[in-house]
Amino acid sequence: MLTLREATAEDVDTLYDLIIAIAEYHDQTAFVVTDRDELLQAGFGEAPQFGVLLAEVDGEIAGYTSYTWNYSIWLGTTYMNIDDVFVWSRFRGQKIGESMMLRVRDLCKARGVGRIRWEVEADNHKAIRFYERLGAEVTVKGVVRWDLSKEDQSNRP
Repeated sequence: MLTLREATAEDVDTLYDLIIAIAEYHDQTAFVVTDRDELLQAGFGEAPQFGVLLAEVDGEIAGYTSYTWNYSIWLGTTYMNIDDVFVWSRFRGQKIGESMMLRVRDLCKARGVGRIRWEVEADNHKAIRFYERLGAEVTVKGVVRWDLSKEDQSNRP
């Protein structure tokens, strides 16, 4: 039986493990710099900076979706930005990812939010087909990062 629920502070260890798992899946563990303490403070403190939807099958964690709320000055409104959608391999093919996406859609509708945005690797054709099947539009746009924490302060003009 599938259950979807918002993560709580007690889920921080599980959340961290899921983040590492999706990073490993995409061969991007070098980019994970957060830790359990940061997740606890940023996600479950007085002013949470993100939300997490956990999927459980018969009480076992099957996957998660993480998101933030952002504001678009072009749209003049708030939108949801999804960071991660991940389902453990043994649970794939059971419509868990679809259930999580439909739940975040319902969460947005309940808040009067009319747009959800996220990124997908251009070569992740299976995910792209999945998102398009949901009715999402995939557009091609470059992602730009400026990592100031790695910038050499002595080389700045």
